Amino acid sequence: MKFFASCGKGLEYLLGDELVALGCARATATMAGANVEGSLLDAQRAVLWSRLASRVAWPIAEFECLDEHALYAGAAAVDWSEHLGAGHSIAIDAHVSGEAITHARYAAQRVKDAIVDTLRAKTGVRPDVDVESPDVRISLVIRKGRAILSIDLGGGPMHRRGWRKLQGEAPLKENVAAAVVMRGGWMQAHAEGGDLLDPMCGSGTLLIEGALMVADVAPGLQRHGDRMPTRWLGFDVDAWRGLCVEALEREARGRASLRPCIHGSDLDPHAIRAARENARTAGVETAIDFGICDIADLPVMENPRGVVVCNPPYDARLAADPALYRTLGDALKRSAPAWRASLLCGDFELARATGLRAQKRYQVFNGPIECSLITCEPIAPPVREGAEKRELAEGAQMVANRLRKNLDKLKRWRQQEQVGCFRAYDADIPEYACAVDVYASTAGEVWLHVQEYAAPDEIPEATTRKRLNDLLSAVREVFGVPKERVALKTRSTGKGGSKYGRLEHRGEFLQVEEGAATLQVNLFDYLDTGLFLDHRPLRARMALEARGKHFLNLFCYTGVATVQAAVQGALQTTSVDLSATYLEWLADNLRSNGAGGTRHRIAQADALKWLEADRGEYDVVFCDPPTFSNSKRADDFDVQRDHVRLLRAAVARLAPGGVLYFSNNFRRFKLDEVAIAEFARVEDISASTIPPDFARNPRIHRAWRITAK
Repeated sequence: MKFFASCGKGLEYLLGDELVALGCARATATMAGANVEGSLLDAQRAVLWSRLASRVAWPIAEFECLDEHALYAGAAAVDWSEHLGAGHSIAIDAHVSGEAITHARYAAQRVKDAIVDTLRAKTGVRPDVDVESPDVRISLVIRKGRAILSIDLGGGPMHRRGWRKLQGEAPLKENVAAAVVMRGGWMQAHAEGGDLLDPMCGSGTLLIEGALMVADVAPGLQRHGDRMPTRWLGFDVDAWRGLCVEALEREARGRASLRPCIHGSDLDPHAIRAARENARTAGVETAIDFGICDIADLPVMENPRGVVVCNPPYDARLAADPALYRTLGDALKRSAPAWRASLLCGDFELARATGLRAQKRYQVFNGPIECSLITCEPIAPPVREGAEKRELAEGAQMVANRLRKNLDKLKRWRQQEQVGCFRAYDADIPEYACAVDVYASTAGEVWLHVQEYAAPDEIPEATTRKRLNDLLSAVREVFGVPKERVALKTRSTGKGGSKYGRLEHRGEFLQVEEGAATLQVNLFDYLDTGLFLDHRPLRARMALEARGKHFLNLFCYTGVATVQAAVQGALQTTSVDLSATYLEWLADNLRSNGAGGTRHRIAQADALKWLEADRGEYDVVFCDPPTFSNSKRADDFDVQRDHVRLLRAAVARLAPGGVLYFSNNFRRFKLDEVAIAEFARVEDISASTIPPDFARNPRIHRAWRITAK
């Protein structure tokens, strides 16, 4: 059986590992959660023991849901008497995406109506609605034209442990706090005799979660006590009680061995008062030493080993500036130089301001707020004799300043659109002619793809090399990534356009997200990564238009547009490309998004020849051909010479009311509007398809919307 465990974005892989450790057969990370293979007992164990999950949803029905009538009918088809007893109260939590049903509260209302109507008809009794403390909480998810009804086995948000009585101005969710502590390696450090420190502890969330971890206290016990987490009739009460008995035995042993090795301080006496009260409620007050202390006055830690965890304030909630982060970094270097640190900072720039060298960086969301989690080990690496910190050269500093300006400019847009892969720099300073693209993996790591543009012949090679080195120094300084996560390439422009080819043989693929799709990219082995970032808005537009329709992707490359269409609910897709390598890449992308099978056809062929021989009809067609191709397996292709023939063949395959999107990146391309006007209507939509991160370079591509006459 499969169930779903949700979590905050950025915690998915940690959650998957945790669930497997708890006994689940398999847990596959997906957006904001994990798809889990396991029994009902495994799901109930996750409710009791998971420190990272927000909810655990056990599915009871899945059906096609194209409108509100289908939603009501699908919910009414469930035998609710198997799930709800007489007098049970209910609440429905709805999450919807797509255009058919756009209002979550209305969707929840329709499901409630279906439950009430069917139960009243069958039993004569209707359930009450209790949104705060229902007997049974039901989850509704509508995505890609499908609805899933599940029982919320935890009965509500699992980050609420039950011990938080008082809180500061900006409380940290308990499951996010647990992730920060886990990333810091606290369990191992504790086993080795280490201490735990939070020098800006606020109401004590990080430290209390750390204490409960080493005390082996099940979060579900604190949350529910003697109560069942749900009164769902399918809940295995006996199994739950057995799990609780075992958990109580483990807790007794864990609390008995808990040692006073945890330290917290804060400048705010009200926060310290709240922290002490919360620790008392959690039963860990003897393990934690709280005190009032300015971060600048942090004393030297006596224990030579330990972990620092900290969630410094950031602009979205509290006043923060780089100076505060610099003070924090300096204090930690002085107080605990050999310790490990796990710091949840507001963003890249604030994390960088600490002056600490991050071994790893993760993208983590605390509610809606995107944060940067960095880990450092040790906090202050030993300085080699004679070594001094090198200041950035003047040119490198210019590039670094421009990068920071760009990141600040794009931050709000990236948060609103949830963009993890974007262009951060594109020859903004002409002497430093490179493109810098950021790829945030689903594992929470930041990778960089740096493409050097070919310098003019009159520029000496030594000058070019120095400028490139300066740019790389700036890039690594700003993003704080190790050199092994920076892919460097030189793009040389030849006759007709850019040259493409295999560069390395690392075979290293990253998983990234674009919208609702998970995609594979390869930053090192090819000139291009498998994901053209500038086409992001056009892919989103086509995917929505392709919902419930037939989608054709010509010259499909790795098929990202196909994957987006499939994820958004395209009825069928067809993808054509000559490269077996790219088509295999596409197949992997489809499978990772649960979109395999015969509905998604892949054809290895010369796209133009295939199109002229095909007799199918398609509602949405995407055609993004190369500038030229001289493959031995196909006829020579030149987009300027052959585009009228190509578009004529594509328009001929449009279904009634169908639309063709044509795009290319050949700077000197001229559309033959006179010839095309004979068989089609053309609209230049280029401006609307350029995303904000490519606004400096609006000629990155051109795009047209074409319909048959």
